[in-house]
This record gives sequence, C-alpha cells and structure tokens, in this order.
Amino acid sequence: MRTFRLVIACPDRVGIVAKVSNFLATYNGWITEASHHSDNQSGWFFMRHEIRADSLPFDLDGFRQAFSPIAREFSMEWRVTDSAQKKRVVLMASRESHCLADLLHRWHSNELDCEIPCVISNHNDLRSMVEWHGIPFFHVPVNPEDKQPAFDEVERLVKAHEADVIVLARYMQILPAQLCAEFSQRVINIHHSFLPSFVGAKPYHQASLRGVKLIGATSHYVTEELDAGPIIEQDVVRVSHRDSIEEMVRLGKDVEKMVLSRGLRYHLEDRVLVHDNKTVVFD
Repeated sequence: MRTFRLVIACPDRVGIVAKVSNFLATYNGWITEASHHSDNQSGWFFMRHEIRADSLPFDLDGFRQAFSPIAREFSMEWRVTDSAQKKRVVLMASRESHCLADLLHRWHSNELDCEIPCVISNHNDLRSMVEWHGIPFFHVPVNPEDKQPAFDEVERLVKAHEADVIVLARYMQILPAQLCAEFSQRVINIHHSFLPSFVGAKPYHQASLRGVKLIGATSHYVTEELDAGPIIEQDVVRVSHRDSIEEMVRLGKDVEKMVLSRGLRYHLEDRVLVHDNKTVVFD
C-alpha cells in the first residue's frame, strides 16, 4: 500500500497533534500508523504519521503546499515522503563480506525497499559477489600517502548515481569531513562495538582484554568526529572468559549484520529523527 510519511520535530506545546490530525481529517486522510514522543529534557516533540496516499486529494507537492502554514505556525522541522519513491542506496565495503552480502541478499529478496545503483570498494575482493547481483562495482583504491584523489572519485560516483544514502558496510576508511558534512544524516556506518565503548580499531581485542560479558554492534550516522555520530540501532550478544577473540569476532559479525540491516531499514522507512546528537527511532 502506497503511503505518505509525515515526519515532524518541533518545540513542544499544546495542540500539535490536534492541529495535524485536524489537517488530515479535513482532507479525508486515512492514518495507518501514528507515533509520538515528547522529550521532557529537550522540550521537543517528535511525530511520524503514515497516511494512505489514495485517501488524499493531492500529490506530494500539493501536500507540502497545504501543510506549510501549519509547519510555520509551530516552527516545525518536517518532511513528507512517498513510499512509492524508493531511496537510492550506494553501498561501500572493503574486504570483509558479511555485512555487504547480507544487505545484498535482503535487497535481492525484497526485504529492503530501495534501489542499489552501485557498490564502491577500495579493494577488488568482493567484485564477483556484487556483479552476480547485477549491480555495478567500482574499485577505487586508496593511496595511504594521498587519499584525497580516491575520495574525490568516491564523491563523483555517489553524485553520479544520485545517492540518497550511503552505507558503509565495513568500509575500512575514514571519510573526509567535507563528504560527511555534505551527506549529513545520510551516511550510515556499522561499528563492531557497542559504542561509546571501544571506539576505533580492533574493538573485539579491546573487549577481550577487559573481560567484557557482552559484545555488540552499533549502527550510526557518520560525522566528522570518529564513531561519535547519532546512534540509530544497537544490539548485543553474551560472551564469557571461555570465548577466544576469534569466537567473539564470529559472534560479533552476526550482530553487525542484524544491526546494520535494521538501521538501514529504519532510515529507508523515515523512522529516524535526529535532534542534536540524539535520535528518536519510531521502530
């Protein structure tokens, strides 16, 4: 069923839900899902509604025009999207295949409602797997002595393929600040750690040395500060002193796949609202 997704964040006050509901009722809008959250700490209100597109008398542009006066009245940060317009997802990976293979499988089996116009990698290892799915593969090697030409090419490819979102499926390079800023809240990373613990490289080794009992993974938006962007999704698995680093890595990979796919799905379905460095996720 085709829906319009109305997502709103604004300073909290009386009458927001009533005003939006009355607007939709006026145009015979059929709400199929409604989510609200009032954040007492920040004083902000968050809302996500799905409305049957065939119940409304206008298209997406008509919706925006009709709703704009209400948005101005309540100082809303808002967007409305059409579920029929699939987001274009550019995947990036290095040598490890588990996250990329999982996303490709979910896309191939229609579990992820998106388009994947290409995959970009700094190594050639995963080419055959990607091309088996009929997706273009671009090898963009990164020279450790001068990384900028590679990232210039990455930016060119991302823009040429009209990406709505970039997913770092274990892409083991740090994106430059300019690219992070230009695609703010549109670059999703999977970190093989339950952030903010064990940031940076080799988190399983760090966790093993600390004798942790839970290891996990974190899906987050990429910012200029390494591993510090707004968190979308997390999960954990229990381990013990009996588990070697290799066993922890194996268990961790399963968690990474699930957390990344859920985080991407929430983004594709417009379920993630970012305020400051915190997210509200209407899962």
